[in-house]
Amino acid sequence: MKMSAHQLNTKMGSLRRALVAILVPLPSIVFYLTFLQHYNTFKSSSTTANATTLHAIWIWCFDHPLLLAIFLFFMNVDVLFWIISLIQSSHWMIDLYWTVLPVMLVNYFATHPHSKFNALRSIVMMSLTYTWSIRLSHSYFRRERWQCGAREDWRFTSMRKQYGKRWWWLSFFAVYISQQVLMMGVCLPMYAVHSVDKPWNMWDTTATIICVCGIICAYFADTQLHKFLSKNDELKEHGKPSEAILDKGLWRYSRHPNYFGEQVWWWGLVVFGWNVGYGWTLIGSLMNSLCLAYVTGLVEQRMLKHEYRSNAYQRYQKTTSVWIPWFKLSDEGEKDKNT
Repeated sequence: MKMSAHQLNTKMGSLRRALVAILVPLPSIVFYLTFLQHYNTFKSSSTTANATTLHAIWIWCFDHPLLLAIFLFFMNVDVLFWIISLIQSSHWMIDLYWTVLPVMLVNYFATHPHSKFNALRSIVMMSLTYTWSIRLSHSYFRRERWQCGAREDWRFTSMRKQYGKRWWWLSFFAVYISQQVLMMGVCLPMYAVHSVDKPWNMWDTTATIICVCGIICAYFADTQLHKFLSKNDELKEHGKPSEAILDKGLWRYSRHPNYFGEQVWWWGLVVFGWNVGYGWTLIGSLMNSLCLAYVTGLVEQRMLKHEYRSNAYQRYQKTTSVWIPWFKLSDEGEKDKNT
């Protein structure tokens, strides 16, 4: 069966964006691999002017692993991604890379020459992070119908319309700087785990269980949402009315079980960080939870703007917990004993 011109253009556009996504982190990767390869050499290098400069760079990179990660993130994500977004008039790449950057960061912290860690804790954290990334990447591509970067997050599109001509420079702060603060923040426990060599204990086991529960909850919530949206698409194709709201499965007990699962995952990582003596790493997950609370409000406002589902969603709000799965309530706010 031959593809139409539109389908061919869509496929080629997806492939081009995928190629850009593969190539764009190369500056940071090449720099870091160069540092790993030549650090020991430059540590005992000659005293020529050039060698002295390189010596100072490599020493700084060795002594400040967290600052180096922040610097590479700023240059490669904030600046380069932003420039690409101006060229393409879309911020699609930051949404895709939210699923990849934690994997890159945990590998960075584990392989940095300054790191020290318990091998079992590191392996478990890396395995959990890869599992989380695979889950979220699958959800992303399934939602986008297996295309790469076909659209940007609806919130960025809304802000583009809101700020008009100012958006080109405001987007640098609203999309990229803000994402760096959140991403580096929630990944701080990865830095903590690779900064202390402490034996595995029961708190690590607890943290692992919390993280696994978060990943499983988010996976099933996303899968149930995908099936709901796919069913509605089929109903529309056949000229039938769509279902107003999803209130089955995990969505019967929480209005945002996918958000809840995601938060459980990040707070599970905080337990790892707290257990090795870096309790302050909770600041990232705290900021992320506060940000998600704001986003939850935006999502619900958007749901209420749809006339065909507004009444049903208002009833849903009265009877169903926002995040934490809980017993169904009656319209009067009492527990429904039949659930």
